[in-house]
Parts: sequence; structure tokens; C-alpha cells
Amino acid sequence: MKTCNCNNWAKVLAVTLTAPQLKGTFKMKSKCLILSALVALAGFLPQSKAALTLGSAASFGVLGASKVTSTGNTVVNGNVGLYPGTSITGFYPPGIVNGTIHNTDAVAQQAQADALTAYNILAGKPVFQDLTGQDLGTLILAPGVYFFSSSAQLTGALTLSGNGLYDFQIGTTLTTAAGAPSNPGSSVVLTGGAQACQVFWQVGSSATIGTYSDFVGNILALTSITANTDATVHGRLLALNGAVTLDDNLITVPICVPVPEASSFWPGAFCASVFGWQWLGVWRRKTARS
Repeated sequence: MKTCNCNNWAKVLAVTLTAPQLKGTFKMKSKCLILSALVALAGFLPQSKAALTLGSAASFGVLGASKVTSTGNTVVNGNVGLYPGTSITGFYPPGIVNGTIHNTDAVAQQAQADALTAYNILAGKPVFQDLTGQDLGTLILAPGVYFFSSSAQLTGALTLSGNGLYDFQIGTTLTTAAGAPSNPGSSVVLTGGAQACQVFWQVGSSATIGTYSDFVGNILALTSITANTDATVHGRLLALNGAVTLDDNLITVPICVPVPEASSFWPGAFCASVFGWQWLGVWRRKTARS
């Protein structure tokens, strides 16, 4: 936590301003002190962090453009939508949607518009690290913006550590390795406060989630998304121009849990208060000698 040296503040002002200057200043002390206090405290107010919003697309576990197709016992914990495509198939029976199906309606149309807005925001963020040519497997990453000029591959476990936004900018395709029931070929592990709701995969063409993958995050693909047999997704599959193809998957819309952050407001307020009294004391001593 940041701390401030109130004594130094008072000494600097005492040296900088002469007694007559201070005396003249305090002719308007009521107004000035109030204004100074407001300005000082404003500098210590906790600053809000800009968070990416998906708008109306946030409630969708699956959102397609041309079509949504499911095979097997897929379960989507969230809404399923399509716009402006032709059909949503494979639900009731056998797939289950624990939400609402929006088939080419106004809700799905707005969700597509909001998803496109989020996609463009993600694509425009300044790059923190270029990972082009590296496999995401075995990496341990902190919050940030990670860039791939072309395709991205995940084989093994990717660890995301720390609370904050993870933005993966992928030029073309995202592919995760296939595995087996007891051994996922690819997975995303969250530690240190990282949350699935804050993980975004901005994919320039299409994404393929491998068989039995244990995937985390929100995929916004410019074209299509395929989740192969028994892949699980703790996130969202949002295809802007193509199809979403599912096969016996479990897809769950993540919910963000607020994480309290240490605030500098109260130490700052205390420091400003002490500084104000010390400033007043310096002025009194100087005016008494003049």
C-alpha cells in the first residue's frame, strides 16, 4: 500500500511560500482550504478500472450467426442464440438449455451487435506480449494482452494467475489439443484470483476445442467455433459470422465474483488532514515572527 510523507509536504510549502504570501493566501482561507481539501482528496479516491462488457451477449453460452448445431447430450448453462441464420438444432431432445433459446429474434440480433463491439475492443487493445509461434501449454501468464500474428495452439495446461483481464488476440485460428476422459489433452487452469469471466479469446477466423478439452474463457470468433466431443467450456462460444457446432459438451456461462482491492483513500485522507493542520501551524509561526 502506498504511503505519503506529510511532514515533507508541509516543509516544501513552508519553504516555498513566504509569510506575506501565506498571510495573503489565508485571507481567503475558508474557500481555499475547502478547495484544497477537495483537490487533495480527489487524488486519493480509488480509480475505477475499465472492464470489458459483452452487453446483452453476456447471458449467452452459445451464439451463432449462420447456424447452431448440437449432437449428443450437450448442456448449455446459459442462453443459446442465432442471428441472422437459419436453424438451431439438437436441443430438446437431446441437448438441454438451462436458459432461453433465441432463434433469429431481436434479442439475438442485439447480442450479435454487442459481441461485435466487444470483439473490436479486444482487437484494439495495446499488446503486452507477443506469443507468436509459442504453444500456450505449460505457460504461466499474468493478466495482460497476448498477441498471435497467426494461429494459436494449446497443448497441455495453460495457467492464468492473478485477478484481471486476459485478452488473447489471435490472428487466424485457435486450436486446443484432444485428450481422453481421464487425461485432457489441453486445459486452462485459474489461480491467484483469475476468473473465467475475465478471460477473452479474440479469434480472427475460427476456433476448435479438442475432444475432452477442459477450456476456460470467452471465445469471440470472427467466423465459426467447433467444440468437439466431450469438451467442456467454462465461458462462452460467440461466433460472429459462422456456425457454432457442438458435440456432447458442457458449456457454462461464468459469473464474476467481486474481488476487494486495497484502497489508498483512507491513508490519503488522513495524510491530507495532517498536512492541512501542519500547514496552518507553519503559517501561524511565520506570521507571529513578521
